[in-house]
Amino acid sequence: MPVPHDLGHQLTEARRHTDALFRLVRPDSLYERPIPERHRILFYIGHLEAFDWNLLARHALNVPAFHAAFDHLFAFGIDPPPGQLPCDVPSDWPSLAEVDRYNQRTRDEIDERLENIPEQLLHAAIEHRLMHAETLAYILHNLPHDRKIPPPGWAYPAGPAPAFDAASTISIPAGSATLGLNPAHGFGWDNEFPAHAVSVSAFSVAQFKVTNGEYLEFVRQGAEAPFFWSSRAGCWRYRGMFSEVPLPMDCPVYATHEQAQAYAQWKGKRLLSEPEFHRAACGAPVTPEHNYDFRHWDPIPVSAGGAAASAPHQLFGNGWEWTSTAFAPFAGFQPFPFYQNYSEPFFDGRHYVLKGASPRTAARFVRPSFRNWFRPSYPYIYATFRLAES
Repeated sequence: MPVPHDLGHQLTEARRHTDALFRLVRPDSLYERPIPERHRILFYIGHLEAFDWNLLARHALNVPAFHAAFDHLFAFGIDPPPGQLPCDVPSDWPSLAEVDRYNQRTRDEIDERLENIPEQLLHAAIEHRLMHAETLAYILHNLPHDRKIPPPGWAYPAGPAPAFDAASTISIPAGSATLGLNPAHGFGWDNEFPAHAVSVSAFSVAQFKVTNGEYLEFVRQGAEAPFFWSSRAGCWRYRGMFSEVPLPMDCPVYATHEQAQAYAQWKGKRLLSEPEFHRAACGAPVTPEHNYDFRHWDPIPVSAGGAAASAPHQLFGNGWEWTSTAFAPFAGFQPFPFYQNYSEPFFDGRHYVLKGASPRTAARFVRPSFRNWFRPSYPYIYATFRLAES
């Protein structure tokens, strides 16, 4: 069956997003490693095409390799345990010109065979690339501002924050939450299956995400400041993607899971569980105005986008939300045969589920079943939280 034209278009659009990200980096900085636990930027330039080549050409169609060394070199990212950082040097990596030639041939060979590639694998390649459009934003966020080239027309999100009551809560009645995805409803990753119902007790949840201003009170009591904050001349500031600004008090605080848990305990409350997030999300508005699908580079106020009094606000957008649920398989989990290490290596009790979406999350991930996960101490992601209580 020929591949639908729309999937070919989506692959082209995903490439456009990632190509634009690499153009934000000054050429003399492509061998930098902005996040110590991750590869150098050059790796990701090759990785996106190598992943597509290994999955779509080699695995799906058994096309002979034309550069087996690069197929292997750029195959996998890294997630080292704390304290075990990579030790390579720039000279260990090939030249940008070599990588560009490999990338172009990879795209040409795949595009010639697009109609023969199974749809499921094309969906996987598109989503893999769009995931990296977000994780690359995390990496580039940590590149010094003078090593980046802001896109044309860029401006820090500005404007008055809509009024809101930070103490406002929403009561969620007891009921059933559906986790996971029915295969008939579209593509999903192995950890999203199978769909199943879970009983959830009644609880209440904050209408809004915890803000920088609220978290600042915790810091003033001696808590660790979030990674994205910096202090200059006694004033706290937010390190945005392309500039540093006075700490936006009405925007969500980006925090680690450990920080989110500590704050919740300080307030005498807790984080949502994954099933509770699903219950809270029933009927909650979902709109790009809540800041996802590459709408902004940085967060907007937690009340922006038209809050509804009867539902939690910005559950999807403006920052992933930490849950108290350790990342684990659903009963009946089966790894995908074409990507067996996508989920399974992280079922280790040392990663936690995040739900929702961040400003750099593509729209196709704003589906209730999608599960994100990270280590509880990992500070670089656009991760927020809101408080809950039974």
